[in-house]
Amino acid sequence: MTELWISLQDIPAEGREFSFTDQSLWTGPMKELHVPGKVGRPFEASMRITPQDDGFLVTGDFSGSVIQPCGRCAEEFELPLSGDFDSFEEPGAPMDDLEDASRVRVVKGVPEFDVAGFLWEQFLLALPEKPLCSEDCKGLCPQCGINRNQGSCACAQDNGDLRLAVLRNLKLQ
Repeated sequence: MTELWISLQDIPAEGREFSFTDQSLWTGPMKELHVPGKVGRPFEASMRITPQDDGFLVTGDFSGSVIQPCGRCAEEFELPLSGDFDSFEEPGAPMDDLEDASRVRVVKGVPEFDVAGFLWEQFLLALPEKPLCSEDCKGLCPQCGINRNQGSCACAQDNGDLRLAVLRNLKLQ
């Protein structure tokens, strides 16, 4: 996976701003981890790192878009992604259940921050589990496979068990 470590040694007490436009921060992991789609509008991220007594405060945002297949009709569409982040990072503190993984490592006494890993995590958090081209996407016909957004088919509709038909009109309040 793409790596980008920033030295945190010379960051002033008021913090430092960083901006990232290198698309390989997103395209590299997308390809390596087989995330479907490709970058649409280029991704941009801005980040402010501020030193604290026992770690670093990382704040900022990112935006861009990916072109992905819809989870219902399989047609490609552009999915805008953006997010804000606000995280406290401690040197050498493990992330979640990964005992030796940390976003801040110390190399020869100098703390470094894993920007690529952090931005990739923010990307994944913004990515919907099932991307849809629209909320009212009709999907594909399970019988013939026609895209129901582009037309209708002559397949017989399964209305379920006729003995339960009376329950279809039941309204819950």
